[in-house]
Formats: sequence, C-alpha cells, structure tokens
Amino acid sequence: MMKFSFTEKKDTRSGFGAGLHELGKKNPNVVALCADLTGSLKMDAFKKDFPERFYQVGIAEANMMGMAAGMTIGGKIPFTGTFANFSTGRVYDQIRQSIAYSDKNVKICASHAGLTLGEDGATHQILEDIGMMKMLPGMTVIVPCDYEQTRVATLALGDHVGPTYLRFGRPSWPIFTTGRPFTIGKADKMIEGKDVTIFACGHLVWFAIEAEAILAEKGISAEVINIHTIKPLDVEAILTSVEKTGCVVTAEEHQMNGGLGDSVAQVLSRFRPTPIEMVAVNDSFGESGTPTQLLKKYGLSTENIVASVEKVLKRKK
Repeated sequence: MMKFSFTEKKDTRSGFGAGLHELGKKNPNVVALCADLTGSLKMDAFKKDFPERFYQVGIAEANMMGMAAGMTIGGKIPFTGTFANFSTGRVYDQIRQSIAYSDKNVKICASHAGLTLGEDGATHQILEDIGMMKMLPGMTVIVPCDYEQTRVATLALGDHVGPTYLRFGRPSWPIFTTGRPFTIGKADKMIEGKDVTIFACGHLVWFAIEAEAILAEKGISAEVINIHTIKPLDVEAILTSVEKTGCVVTAEEHQMNGGLGDSVAQVLSRFRPTPIEMVAVNDSFGESGTPTQLLKKYGLSTENIVASVEKVLKRKK
C-alpha cells in the first residue's frame, strides 16, 4: 500500500514561479533576471506585478550572472532564471569568479534539468550540473522533488544568505509534500524502514515512494529519505538511517559521477563503510524522447530502484 498519494500533478518550475511571486510581495529587495525564457521559467507573474524589479537580459547568460553579482552589492537579492544547462555549463566561469569566489548572495534558479525536459534532446539535458555546483566552495545546492517543495524552497532562499543553486524541472509531476517541513540542509524522512535506506532527490523521490510500496509487498522494509539539499549535506540523517538499515540505494536524475550518490558514498566511506547501489545515468549523454521513455531507457525508473534494493540487500552483511 502506498504511504503517499496525490490528487494533482504540476511542474516544479511552476512552484518556482509561485514562490518567486510570493517573495516579490514580501521583500522589495528581491529582483529577478531572466535570459529570454520568462514563460518557460514561470516568471510572468513576477514580471507583471513588479516590472521595475524584473530584468530581461536576453540570450546573454554570462552577462546575467555578472549583473546579478553586482546587484547584491547594493543589497538586492537577485534570482536568475534560465535552463539548467545555460545556468551552469554555459556560465561556469562567471559563477565561479563573480558569485562563488566573491560569496555573493545570488540565487541561481535552473529549470529543465536532467533528462525530463525530454524532446529538447541531449544538448539541453544537462546531467552534470549538481556536481559542477556542489564543487564550488560556499555554494548551497537544492534539488526539490515536487511543485510544493520547489515553492517553499524558493521562499526559503529569500532568507538564506549566500550563493545558491536551485534545480527543478519541466514535466508535470505528482504533488505529495504539501504541509511537510522544509529546512535548507535538513533531509526529510518520508517513510520509516529497517532493511534498506533509499536516499533520493528531485523527481526520483516519487519513484522511491512507489518502490517502497512494491518492496513492502515483497516483505522488504525500505526507509525513504528525501535529500533535497545536496550541499550542505545532512550527514547526521544519513548516518543515523544507515546505522539502522545497513545498506543504501541512491536515486537521482543526474550523472552517477558527481551527484547525490557520489556525496552519500563519500560520507559512508569516511564514517561508516556500507554497501551502496546508485540509480543514476551511467556516464552517457541523453537523447530526444518523452520524459517517461528517457527515464526508463537510462535506468531511472521505479523498477530500477526496486532492482537496486534487491541487489544491495544481497551484499549486506
């Protein structure tokens, strides 16, 4: 039996748009910059109600990052908006030098991350961005799992001080975190279990919840923990869970190298060596296709999580 249910699906990028609009009402220092993708980033409401605080920079992402960094000097809280590929890969030098190294209070908000932007193809499906951003000293990295968590994460960034990367997506997805607490840097234990821990982020949190129900029918008790903040990582939550379960599966819409699984494995290798399996893209680029087709082809499905749990349990001492 499913521990969570949903009545509505909505894209996580709309959660960002809603959160940004709420922030605009609350805080006059919040400004928004967009690189010619206002509709795609759902920034229309902010633009309509606060036109004097909205900056359409055009297809000039590097310039947008420089502008955002400069605005912080005057006390503004800039939120930049474009696709994840253009928010990171295209402008990494500007982020590193002008934002991270300078410790500027810029919120880099990135939509259309991972495989699930689908038909736009490999050139837009960045699967390396979590790794790129988490390696930058002082950079906070957040990967919310549904519309509601993206909304509250965006609101939380209004009070959080420091450079931040907020990663979300394009497709409609189940909404299942309504009313749950959200604190930057604190994992959310969704389901209690004792045999294995599934750590997931982004869209794959829902698949982890689906996998838990399938595993329960097989007599396997899985703990599901939503690691929405990749950095700073909730090391205590990871170790506390693993001390109980003794084995781990991670699930994410990202390359295996550099992502959530990589971060969890580092913690385990340092503090508690533990069998671990990773559900992630294994060293390849994506391709065009529907989100469902791509997630299945690249091994990021509910069934892949179930299979990885069964595999890691065989390695458990």
